[in-house]
Amino acid sequence: MEDSQRLETLLRNLPVEPGCYLMRDRDDRILYIGKSKKLRSRVRSYFRGGNPISPRIRLMVRQVVDIEFIVTDSEAEALALESNLIKNHQPHFNVLLKDDKKYPYLCITWSEDYPRIFITRRRRFRSPLDRFYGPYVDVGLLRRTLSVVKRVFPLRQRPQPLHKDRTCLNYDIGRCPGVCQEKISPADYQQILRKVSMVFQGRNEELQDLLQQQMVRYSERLDFEAAARVRDQLQGLELLTADQKVALPNVRVSRDVIALAADERVAAVQLFQVRAGKLVGRLGFTADAEAAEPGAILQRVLEEHYSQLDPVELPAEVLLQHPLPEQELLEAWLRDRRGRKVILQVPQRQQKADLIEMVERNAGFELARAQRGAEQQQLSTEDLAQLLELEHPPRRIEGYDISHIQGSDAVASQVVFIDGLPAKQHYRKYKIRSSSIRSGHSDDFMAMAEIMRRRFRRWSQAKATGANLSELRQRRGSALQTDGFTDWPDVVMIDGGKGQLSAVMEALRELDLADELVVCSLAKQREEVFRPGASQPIESEADQLGVQLLRRLRDEAHRFAVSFHRQQRGERMKRSRLSDIPGLGPKRVKDLLAHFRSIDAIQLASADTIAECPGVGPALAVQIHQFFHPQGDAEADGQETG
Repeated sequence: MEDSQRLETLLRNLPVEPGCYLMRDRDDRILYIGKSKKLRSRVRSYFRGGNPISPRIRLMVRQVVDIEFIVTDSEAEALALESNLIKNHQPHFNVLLKDDKKYPYLCITWSEDYPRIFITRRRRFRSPLDRFYGPYVDVGLLRRTLSVVKRVFPLRQRPQPLHKDRTCLNYDIGRCPGVCQEKISPADYQQILRKVSMVFQGRNEELQDLLQQQMVRYSERLDFEAAARVRDQLQGLELLTADQKVALPNVRVSRDVIALAADERVAAVQLFQVRAGKLVGRLGFTADAEAAEPGAILQRVLEEHYSQLDPVELPAEVLLQHPLPEQELLEAWLRDRRGRKVILQVPQRQQKADLIEMVERNAGFELARAQRGAEQQQLSTEDLAQLLELEHPPRRIEGYDISHIQGSDAVASQVVFIDGLPAKQHYRKYKIRSSSIRSGHSDDFMAMAEIMRRRFRRWSQAKATGANLSELRQRRGSALQTDGFTDWPDVVMIDGGKGQLSAVMEALRELDLADELVVCSLAKQREEVFRPGASQPIESEADQLGVQLLRRLRDEAHRFAVSFHRQQRGERMKRSRLSDIPGLGPKRVKDLLAHFRSIDAIQLASADTIAECPGVGPALAVQIHQFFHPQGDAEADGQETG
C-alpha cells in the first residue's frame, strides 16, 4: 500500500487464470489464503479504494508485503487446493473452524483387515483409508444409533478378544461373526461394514432397497433362515428412521440445510442432512466469527465438510441461510465431484424457508449453551484472580503433578487451561532424569524442582541475556508472534502441599524467576490453597468457583501423569519379558512388538508365524516359541522320540 509502483507491478504480473493466492507480511508469514477463477481481478479488488471490505480484511491489507500465487487447471482444483493450504498453514485472517471436542465423530478404520467402528472426539487420521462421520450434535442419538446398528448387523463387539482360543457369547447369539478367531474372512466382514456405513452416510433408503432385494434372493433359493436375518435387519433400520420425517416437497431429492447463529467472537453452525424426506443427520461446527461475514463462515464450513465426503454422499441441493461469496465456484466443484448437478440456493418459498429457520433456531440454542459455558469459565477465572490477588483474571494456567511407584518409572505432567478450559495441544510429559529417583527411592520434592528447572530454563536464559520479560509476556497474545516466547503462564499450580511448593520456589529462585511467576499449590486432603512464604492456607471454600477451577486442573494433571506412568511401566514390562529370551536384543524386541502389537499375540503365535517377522530366522523363532511354551514343546519332543 505504501509503495504504489511496486504494488502495481505485482498486480500486473498476476495471471488471469484460476488459482490460489497467499498474502504474506514483512516477516514472510502467511496472513491470508484465497482462491479465484481470475486471480488478477480478485487480488486487485483488495487494493481498490471503492470496494467495500470488512475491517478485518482492511487490517490484513495494510500488512501485506508480498503476494504469492499458484495457478490451477480449474476453479474446482483451486477450491480443493485452498482448503488444503488453509488446513496446513492456519492463516490468522482466514475464517478457521475450531477443533471443538464437544461434538463427537463416528470412525470406521478401513485401514485394518477387520475394521473397527467407534465413537471418538479426536479426529486423527492414522491412515488415509480411515473414515470419520460427523461431527454430530446429539451424542445420545449417535450412541443409540450405533447400539441399534450393532444389534442389527453382526459386528465386532469388543476392542480386544475375551478369550484367547475360542469365541465369546456374542458369536453364539449371532451378534458377532467371530472376528477374534477369524470365523469370517476380511472381505466378507468389510462387506457388512459397507452396509453399516450407508446408515451414517444418510443412505438408509438405498440400504433398505438393497436388503429387500437380498431377502427376495434368499427366499427364491429357499434359504429362509438367511432371509429371516435380512428381514430383522430391515425392521431394525425402520426403527432408526421411524421418527425422522421432515415436511418438504419432492422428498426424493437429497438436501442439506445449513444456518448459523453468531456473536462477536464465535459462530455456532448447524447442518441438517435430509434424505428422502427424513432427517438422518444433524452436524455441528464452531468457527471464529470475529469480523467475518456470515456467508464466508458458511462457505468455509461447507468446503471443509464436503471435502471429507465420498461423491455418493453429496446432496443434490443445499439450502443456505445467507448467500455465499463464491457460490458459483462451490457449485462447480460439487458438480465435478458428484458427477451431477448440485444446486446451492437461499430459499424464498415458505416450506424451505421454514426449514432454514428451524436450523437457525437450533444453532441459536447451541450458541446460547456455549455462551453460558464461557460465562461460567469467566466467573471461575475472576474468582481465582480474587483468591490469588491478581490484577487481571488469569488466561493461561498450568498444573503439574508427579507419578511413580516407589520411584520406578517416575514421570511428570504439565497440563494447561486457557480461559478456564483444557488446551491439550499445550500438554507436556516429562520423564524424571535425576539418578537419585529410582526404583525403591522416591523424592517428589526433587522431581518437582527438576521439572520447574526444565520448564522455565529458556525464560531464565532470556532474562540473563537482558531480555525484558514484561515485554515478552505482553507480546504473548499476538497471533503473529513466532519467536517462541508464547507460553508464559499467568498462574502455576503444583499438586501438593507446602513441601512441594517450597521445593518449586527454591528451583525458581535458582532461575531468578521466583518474583516473576504466580505460584500456588493445592493440597488434596482439605482442598487447601497455599501461596509461597505463607504458613497457613488462603481462606477459601472448597465449593467456590476459583477453587473448583484449581481442582479441575489438579485432577487433569493427575490423570495425565498417571496415564503416562502406566504407559512407561507397561513398555518396560513388555521389554523385560522379551529381553529374557537369549538372542533377542533391543532392536529385535522392538521389531517383534511392531509386528505382533502385543506380547499376548507373540505367545499365541506358532514358530512358523514368528519366523515371518523381519529379522527373526527359523532357529530364533523356535527359541522364542519354546520360551513361552516350554512344557508343550517338551511333550512334542517326547512324542516324536517315542
